[in-house]
Amino acid sequence: MARKKYQEEPDTHDRWLVSYADFMTLLFAFFVVMYAISSLNEGKYRVLSNSLTGAFGNAMISSGKIPDAPIEKTIKLDTNAQIKQKNAAPLRKERDQMTSVARDILAVLEPLVREGKVRVTQTSRGVTIEINASVLFAPGEARLSDDSYVALKAIASVLISDNHAIQVEGFTDNIPIKNPMFPSNWELSAVRASSVVRLFTENGIDENRMTAVGQGPKLPVGSNDTVEGRSRNRRVTVTILAILPEQVVEVPVGNAVERK
Repeated sequence: MARKKYQEEPDTHDRWLVSYADFMTLLFAFFVVMYAISSLNEGKYRVLSNSLTGAFGNAMISSGKIPDAPIEKTIKLDTNAQIKQKNAAPLRKERDQMTSVARDILAVLEPLVREGKVRVTQTSRGVTIEINASVLFAPGEARLSDDSYVALKAIASVLISDNHAIQVEGFTDNIPIKNPMFPSNWELSAVRASSVVRLFTENGIDENRMTAVGQGPKLPVGSNDTVEGRSRNRRVTVTILAILPEQVVEVPVGNAVERK
């Protein structure tokens, strides 16, 4: 019996379409991932990064190749804990030094502190000496009184051996003043601050360390509706400014992307 001859199937030239389709699928997935990364915030990016690292990392480990450390871990070398630890010693030293200055000021001005005419406070900004204007000036005047020299020279004797910057600020109450010498409280407060700076300079403090600022009736510490409040608002403050190490905080890129 004669055997049937099966007709051979003709060769196809469309097999490249399978590889092309796979390539296009992978390319599409790649761009989807890239778009997702550009739109995610830092938290979502970390989740995606860990997922991709886990997926591709396992494959590379099984093939004998160890993946590099994540980019995020190599860029952010200093964590908040490391920064705090690095700054702890300088901060403690600066705080102790400012406390020592405050104690020395209190010691030389103790009588005025007891009378309530001088207050000494310490904050992260530095040590502030608040002096009632009645100790330094006659009403409406910017020329230092004879009695003021004792207190200010005592302060200068403490600050002359220090190296911190000093900011002297003059304040007034809200009652307007207008005369040929001082058209307003702004001029009066500025000249009063300058008078204190000049006396400090004459007593050996480097003028490059000092700044004089006139605040006028701004920032009252008492009520201008009472005699006692207005009396306290008329004051001069001498602030010994603390020197704190600069702290750099990185702003996550994701926050800026989300606001667009």
